[in-house]
Amino acid sequence: MDGTVITGILALIGTLVGTFGGILTSTKLMNYRIEQLEKKIEILGGIMEKVTILEGNDKLLNEKIDVANHRIADLEEKVK
Repeated sequence: MDGTVITGILALIGTLVGTFGGILTSTKLMNYRIEQLEKKIEILGGIMEKVTILEGNDKLLNEKIDVANHRIADLEEKVK
């Protein structure tokens, strides 16, 4: 075989190994990043559930405050 053919074959093999190695590394990195994003989304989902519960509690407390204010106003009118 001619030296240039051997050199070309070795260059092709090196290129293929490098390309597939880069693809594998890139895939692993992308999978890792996706896993991290999924964890953050799970945390955010839990926070959103808690916010919804707190908003419901806030509405209930505001209603109780309104009722208490009306009762106080009624008592003040009776005292006058």
